[in-house]
Amino acid sequence: MNSPTLTKLTKMTTTTNDLPTQLLQLGLHATAHALDDFLARATKSRWSPRLILEELTRAEVQERSRRSLERRLRVARIGRFRPMADFNWNWPSKIDRPTIERALTLDFIPEARNFILMGSNGLGKTMMAQNIAYAALQAGYTVLFRTASDILTDLHCDSPQILRHRLQRYARPDLLCIDELAYLSYDDDAADLLYELVSRRYERRSIVITTNKAFKEWNTVFPNATSIATLLDRLTHHADITLLEGQSYRVRESEIEIAARRQKS
Repeated sequence: MNSPTLTKLTKMTTTTNDLPTQLLQLGLHATAHALDDFLARATKSRWSPRLILEELTRAEVQERSRRSLERRLRVARIGRFRPMADFNWNWPSKIDRPTIERALTLDFIPEARNFILMGSNGLGKTMMAQNIAYAALQAGYTVLFRTASDILTDLHCDSPQILRHRLQRYARPDLLCIDELAYLSYDDDAADLLYELVSRRYERRSIVITTNKAFKEWNTVFPNATSIATLLDRLTHHADITLLEGQSYRVRESEIEIAARRQKS
């Protein structure tokens, strides 16, 4: 009796003699899309059978890495962002540059530590979180980047089964970035939902958080919540917390743009 794999390969061979199509069916995308060039280089350089296999493998590994990164980028939903090379470290009146640069090396992820960026609006917290997320994707990690509002809206559901499924989706990635936490006020259940999420990742996987409020002000964000103290305890137990102070750089950029337009008029 033929095995399922042999039957599948036989069917592929009988349905088409087109080599690029067969390579695609085997998942050899890089070789299929550059077959003529690959064969020409192999012939011209008189590659040995072993070298042909080595070059084919190298090309496929690179292609699969590229496709994996593209797929994880789509899932992560980082959005557009500026690279850290464009960040003006001199603008904030207070910033712990060594701590932020260390976070960009991703050393906290293998240790399942959290990283919390705290400070007023317009100082680059989201930009930093996006750069950390992108570096993690390039390093092969799985990432989700969402605003706190999006996450809590998604977790608000009537079905316990759906809630478990969604909590699992946020618990699974190597890195979860929660942007703009405490920017809005939430209902009584929000803190409990956030606690459930943090608990599932606690000492297992890392979280990056950006917030514009000190922890002592979170009671105003989650009114009447009884789990705030426990939530903060688990969130900060294994965490690096850095504070940014200063005026909004976005406001400064707007002022510069307005001044430039006035000069032209």
